[in-house]
Amino acid sequence: MKLSDVKKLHQKKYRSQFGFYLVEGEHLVLELLKVAHNAYKSGDVPTLYITADYESWVNKHVLTANVQMNVETVSSQQMQQLSDTKSPQGIIARVPLLDAASHHALPQTFANEPATQKYIYLHEVQDPGNLGTILRTLAWFGNFTLLLSPNSVDPYNSKVVRASMGAIFHVNMELNVALESLSERFERFAFLDMDGERITSDTFSDYHCYLFGNEARGVPAQALSQLNATAYTIAGSGKIDSLNLASAVNICAYELTR
Repeated sequence: MKLSDVKKLHQKKYRSQFGFYLVEGEHLVLELLKVAHNAYKSGDVPTLYITADYESWVNKHVLTANVQMNVETVSSQQMQQLSDTKSPQGIIARVPLLDAASHHALPQTFANEPATQKYIYLHEVQDPGNLGTILRTLAWFGNFTLLLSPNSVDPYNSKVVRASMGAIFHVNMELNVALESLSERFERFAFLDMDGERITSDTFSDYHCYLFGNEARGVPAQALSQLNATAYTIAGSGKIDSLNLASAVNICAYELTR
């Protein structure tokens, strides 16, 4: 793949066209290495673009990891062109989307999922930082599948990938899941509302799918009614009237796993 095309992967339309996304920096590449052995046994494998000063790093971490990964050395100027950061570290991976149609996340960690798995549905989330933080939370607690609606921020957006700190490799995820389709998969739904029952209630863990809305508009009221979703609330001081979306998901995930 030409370097000029690699740079285009910072744009969603080219990620969809070519079937790759970019992962930049030592930490994220190390997280990728944890899953690459099982995820890329055939077909396309990740390609690592490095500057010359990362060759010893590759020898230490990549060659000893027993993973299939192509390595290309580029100049510092070329690395600057590939990166979307002001001060690139000198290491970027071009990673295949394993299922370009559905954008499922890397599956290797889900072979032993317990039957108590919960689903978190995000409706038209827009902020890359919010989505990245939510991915980190769900990876930390485990046993969650993330469902993203159409018109949500692309989880393979470079800002989301960075904010996830590698969690994107460890969370099962489905994209373009229509809100209207949820009733075909689940029976019981819960969502957050100021007038709902406290999430510390024993019943909060009884639901199959937990709905969280757009940062500004929430989940459409008509959809909540059609799904017969039950309202819960996170108790607070009352000094402010809302929580950041990522904070709300974090608290709920904790309650569901404690």
